[in-house]
Amino acid sequence: MEAFATVVDQGGFTDAAKKMGISKSAVSKHVSALEARLGARLLNRTTRRVSPTEIGLAYYDRARRVLNDAGEADALVTSMQSAPSGLLRISVATDFGVNLLSPILGDFLLEYPDITVNMVLNNRYVELISEGFDMAIRVGELEDSSLRARKLTDTTKRMIGSPSYFQKYGRPMKIDDLNDHKLLHYSNQANGNVWKVSAPSGEKRQVRTAGWLTVNDGQSLLNAAISGLGIAYLPSFLYADAMKSGQVEEAIPGLPVETLGIYAVYPPGRFTQPKVRAFIDFLARRYLDKGPDLW
Repeated sequence: MEAFATVVDQGGFTDAAKKMGISKSAVSKHVSALEARLGARLLNRTTRRVSPTEIGLAYYDRARRVLNDAGEADALVTSMQSAPSGLLRISVATDFGVNLLSPILGDFLLEYPDITVNMVLNNRYVELISEGFDMAIRVGELEDSSLRARKLTDTTKRMIGSPSYFQKYGRPMKIDDLNDHKLLHYSNQANGNVWKVSAPSGEKRQVRTAGWLTVNDGQSLLNAAISGLGIAYLPSFLYADAMKSGQVEEAIPGLPVETLGIYAVYPPGRFTQPKVRAFIDFLARRYLDKGPDLW
C-alpha cells in the first residue's frame, strides 16, 4: 500500500524507489502484489508516465488516510516514551492557584526542566480548547462533561467568622439567623450575593443578605473574617490554618458540611500529552494526604 501511494505521489517507480530507499524492482513487485490481491489494475503504466486508474485513484484516497494514521500512531508511541517537554498552559482559580499551586510549582519545574509553565489565574470559566489551555484545575461540580477529568482530592466548605465578631454580634444558631448578620461575599458569583446552604434536613436553602465587603478574592474574604468584619463561606484550603490557630471558628457547627471535589481537567482524546500527564501525576502525589479539611 505504501509503495503504491508513493508511486502516485512521485509520479513514477524510479522516484518512488528513491523516496522509499529501495530498488525500483522491489517497488514494482509490491504494487503488482497489491493489484493481484485486489484483483484490479490500480496504475496505468506507459513508457513516459505512470498514473492511477479510476479505481486506483479511489483506492489511493483511502490508502493515504490509512498510511497517515499509521504514521501518527508511530509518532504517538515515540512521543509517549519521550521526556515531557514544551509549554504547559494552565488555567486555575485565583484562590487555589495562589495558595496551593504557586508554592509547589518550583518543585515541578525542577523535576521536569524541559517543561515551561504559563499559569493563568482567574475566576471565570475558560474554554480550554478555544482559549489554548492544556488543562485547568477546577473546584466543585464539573460543568463540561466533554472534558476528561481526574480527581485530585476534596475540600470542605464552611461558614466561618472570628471570635471577636461572634462576641460583638452573637452567633447564629440556625440558617434563618444569618439574615441578621453581616455576610462577606464573592463578587464573581453568577447568582449574585447568594449562598446555597444545606439544612440539617438535607434541603438546600438560599441565603441573601448584605455585608461590609464584596470581593473577587477568597484570601481577602478570609482576612476580612479574621478582622471581625463578618461571616465568610469559604473552602477549607483557605481557612484551615486560621481555624487551627483559633483566628476563626465555624459559624453554625450543626449544619451539614459541604464537600467539593478538586479536579484536573483536560481536553478529550485518546492520547494525553506527556507534559499534561506529568503535571497531573505530580499534583496527585502532592495532594495525596491533603483534604478535605487537612491542608
